[in-house]
Amino acid sequence: MKKENVILMLCTILIAIPLVQSVSQGPKGVERWFKDLPLKKQKVTKLHFFFHDTTTGLGQTAYQVFESNISSTTITQFGRTFMFDNPLTIEPDARSMRIGKGQGFFGAASFEEPRFLMNLNFVFTQGKYNGSTLQFLGTNPILNRVREMSIVGGTGVFRLARGIATAQTYFLNDTSSIVEYNLVVLHY
Repeated sequence: MKKENVILMLCTILIAIPLVQSVSQGPKGVERWFKDLPLKKQKVTKLHFFFHDTTTGLGQTAYQVFESNISSTTITQFGRTFMFDNPLTIEPDARSMRIGKGQGFFGAASFEEPRFLMNLNFVFTQGKYNGSTLQFLGTNPILNRVREMSIVGGTGVFRLARGIATAQTYFLNDTSSIVEYNLVVLHY
Protein backbone atom coordinates (compact mmCIF):
# COMPACT_ATOMS: atom_id res chain seq x y z
CA MET A 1 0.00 0.00 0.00
CA LYS A 2 1.34 3.43 -0.92
CA LYS A 3 2.46 5.74 1.87
CA GLU A 4 -0.02 8.42 0.74
CA ASN A 5 -2.94 5.97 0.94
CA VAL A 6 -1.97 4.91 4.45
CA ILE A 7 -1.72 8.55 5.57
CA LEU A 8 -5.08 9.35 3.94
CA MET A 9 -6.71 6.34 5.63
CA LEU A 10 -5.29 7.29 9.06
CA CYS A 11 -6.45 10.90 8.68
CA THR A 12 -9.94 9.71 7.73
CA ILE A 13 -10.10 7.45 10.81
CA LEU A 14 -8.87 10.23 13.11
CA ILE A 15 -11.49 12.63 11.75
CA ALA A 16 -14.31 10.05 11.87
CA ILE A 17 -13.78 8.77 15.44
CA PRO A 18 -14.91 11.98 17.18
CA LEU A 19 -17.91 12.21 14.86
CA VAL A 20 -19.06 8.68 15.69
CA GLN A 21 -18.91 9.22 19.46
CA SER A 22 -19.79 12.91 19.65
CA VAL A 23 -23.08 14.30 20.87
CA SER A 24 -24.33 17.68 19.75
CA GLN A 25 -23.68 20.22 22.47
CA GLY A 26 -25.42 23.47 23.39
CA PRO A 27 -29.10 24.41 23.22
CA LYS A 28 -29.38 24.06 19.43
CA GLY A 29 -27.63 20.67 19.46
CA VAL A 30 -29.94 19.41 22.20
CA GLU A 31 -32.99 20.66 20.27
CA ARG A 32 -31.82 18.81 17.14
CA TRP A 33 -31.15 15.69 19.21
CA PHE A 34 -34.71 15.75 20.64
CA LYS A 35 -36.19 16.44 17.20
CA ASP A 36 -34.49 13.27 15.89
CA LEU A 37 -35.39 11.24 19.00
CA PRO A 38 -38.41 9.44 17.43
CA LEU A 39 -36.02 8.05 14.79
CA LYS A 40 -33.42 6.89 17.28
CA LYS A 41 -33.17 3.30 18.44
CA GLN A 42 -32.84 2.55 22.13
CA LYS A 43 -29.51 0.98 23.14
CA VAL A 44 -28.49 -1.20 26.06
CA THR A 45 -25.01 -0.63 27.48
CA LYS A 46 -23.41 -2.77 30.17
CA LEU A 47 -20.62 -1.25 32.27
CA HIS A 48 -18.35 -2.73 34.94
CA PHE A 49 -15.88 -0.84 37.14
CA PHE A 50 -14.66 -0.21 40.70
CA PHE A 51 -15.42 2.76 42.97
CA HIS A 52 -12.71 3.70 45.52
CA ASP A 53 -13.94 5.52 48.66
CA THR A 54 -11.45 6.79 51.28
CA THR A 55 -12.95 8.51 54.34
CA THR A 56 -9.77 9.27 56.32
CA GLY A 57 -6.01 9.49 55.91
CA LEU A 58 -3.82 9.93 52.86
CA GLY A 59 -5.72 10.23 49.62
CA GLN A 60 -8.99 11.01 51.37
CA THR A 61 -11.83 11.31 48.82
CA ALA A 62 -14.92 11.57 51.07
CA TYR A 63 -15.50 14.22 53.74
CA GLN A 64 -18.21 14.59 56.34
CA VAL A 65 -20.16 17.77 55.56
CA PHE A 66 -23.15 17.47 57.86
CA GLU A 67 -24.32 15.83 61.06
CA SER A 68 -27.74 16.09 62.69
CA ASN A 69 -28.14 16.87 66.35
CA ILE A 70 -28.93 13.18 66.96
CA SER A 71 -26.31 11.49 64.74
CA SER A 72 -24.06 10.52 67.63
CA THR A 73 -26.97 9.13 69.67
CA THR A 74 -28.32 6.66 67.09
CA ILE A 75 -26.94 3.23 66.23
CA THR A 76 -26.97 4.10 62.50
CA GLN A 77 -25.52 7.64 62.88
CA PHE A 78 -28.75 8.97 61.36
CA GLY A 79 -28.20 12.22 59.45
CA ARG A 80 -24.41 12.00 59.12
CA THR A 81 -23.65 13.02 55.53
CA PHE A 82 -20.51 12.79 53.40
CA MET A 83 -19.59 14.45 50.11
CA PHE A 84 -17.24 12.47 47.85
CA ASP A 85 -15.13 12.65 44.69
CA ASN A 86 -13.96 9.05 44.21
CA PRO A 87 -11.92 7.46 41.42
CA LEU A 88 -13.51 4.86 39.13
CA THR A 89 -11.11 2.20 37.82
CA ILE A 90 -11.34 -0.83 35.55
CA GLU A 91 -9.79 -3.14 38.19
CA PRO A 92 -9.96 -3.26 42.01
CA ASP A 93 -6.38 -1.96 42.19
CA ALA A 94 -6.52 1.83 42.64
CA ARG A 95 -3.48 2.11 40.33
CA SER A 96 -5.35 0.51 37.42
CA MET A 97 -6.69 2.65 34.58
CA ARG A 98 -9.06 5.39 35.75
CA ILE A 99 -12.15 5.82 33.63
CA GLY A 100 -13.83 8.56 35.64
CA LYS A 101 -15.06 9.73 39.00
CA GLY A 102 -17.96 8.99 41.29
CA GLN A 103 -19.15 12.31 42.69
CA GLY A 104 -22.02 13.09 45.02
CA PHE A 105 -23.14 12.57 48.60
CA PHE A 106 -24.42 9.87 50.90
CA GLY A 107 -26.14 10.22 54.23
CA ALA A 108 -27.33 7.81 56.90
CA ALA A 109 -31.09 7.71 56.30
CA SER A 110 -32.47 4.96 58.53
CA PHE A 111 -32.90 4.59 62.28
CA GLU A 112 -33.10 0.78 62.12
CA GLU A 113 -30.26 -0.36 59.83
CA PRO A 114 -27.18 1.06 58.09
CA ARG A 115 -28.80 2.44 54.92
CA PHE A 116 -27.60 5.43 52.93
CA LEU A 117 -29.52 7.84 50.78
CA MET A 118 -27.21 8.33 47.80
CA ASN A 119 -27.04 10.96 45.11
CA LEU A 120 -24.29 9.64 42.87
CA ASN A 121 -22.97 10.86 39.54
CA PHE A 122 -20.57 8.77 37.50
CA VAL A 123 -18.52 11.20 35.42
CA PHE A 124 -16.65 9.40 32.64
CA THR A 125 -13.27 10.89 31.65
CA GLN A 126 -11.76 8.19 29.41
CA GLY A 127 -12.72 6.05 26.45
CA LYS A 128 -15.83 6.19 24.33
CA TYR A 129 -17.98 7.59 27.17
CA ASN A 130 -15.56 10.48 27.90
CA GLY A 131 -17.59 13.57 28.83
CA SER A 132 -20.78 11.61 29.55
CA THR A 133 -22.41 11.08 32.95
CA LEU A 134 -24.89 8.77 34.66
CA GLN A 135 -26.99 9.84 37.66
CA PHE A 136 -28.25 7.67 40.52
CA LEU A 137 -30.66 8.51 43.28
CA GLY A 138 -31.85 6.07 45.87
CA THR A 139 -31.22 3.94 48.87
CA ASN A 140 -28.13 1.86 49.52
CA PRO A 141 -28.54 -0.81 52.23
CA ILE A 142 -24.79 -1.08 52.77
CA LEU A 143 -24.81 -4.36 54.72
CA ASN A 144 -26.53 -6.27 51.92
CA ARG A 145 -24.10 -8.34 49.87
CA VAL A 146 -25.55 -7.00 46.60
CA ARG A 147 -27.37 -3.65 46.43
CA GLU A 148 -29.52 -2.43 43.57
CA MET A 149 -29.86 1.26 42.72
CA SER A 150 -31.79 3.18 40.07
CA ILE A 151 -30.10 5.00 37.21
CA VAL A 152 -32.36 8.02 36.76
CA GLY A 153 -30.61 10.02 34.06
CA GLY A 154 -27.54 10.81 32.06
CA THR A 155 -25.78 13.26 29.77
CA GLY A 156 -23.69 13.00 26.62
CA VAL A 157 -24.08 9.57 25.02
CA PHE A 158 -26.29 8.61 27.98
CA ARG A 159 -29.01 11.24 27.42
CA LEU A 160 -32.37 10.09 28.84
CA ALA A 161 -30.66 7.11 30.49
CA ARG A 162 -32.42 4.81 32.87
CA GLY A 163 -31.40 1.49 34.26
CA ILE A 164 -30.12 -0.47 37.20
CA ALA A 165 -26.77 -0.50 38.96
CA THR A 166 -25.77 -3.31 41.25
CA ALA A 167 -23.11 -2.65 43.85
CA GLN A 168 -21.09 -5.22 45.74
CA THR A 169 -18.46 -4.43 48.37
CA TYR A 170 -15.13 -5.79 47.17
CA PHE A 171 -13.02 -4.50 50.09
CA LEU A 172 -13.80 -2.69 53.35
CA ASN A 173 -11.78 -1.49 56.35
CA ASP A 174 -11.94 1.43 58.83
CA THR A 175 -10.62 4.02 56.35
CA SER A 176 -11.66 2.93 52.86
CA SER A 177 -13.79 0.71 50.69
CA ILE A 178 -13.79 -0.57 47.14
CA VAL A 179 -17.19 -1.19 45.58
CA GLU A 180 -17.69 -3.18 42.39
CA TYR A 181 -20.41 -1.78 40.11
CA ASN A 182 -22.25 -3.53 37.29
CA LEU A 183 -24.61 -1.31 35.29
CA VAL A 184 -27.26 -2.03 32.70
CA VAL A 185 -28.23 1.23 31.02
CA LEU A 186 -31.00 1.97 28.50
CA HIS A 187 -30.30 5.10 26.43
CA TYR A 188 -30.60 6.54 22.94
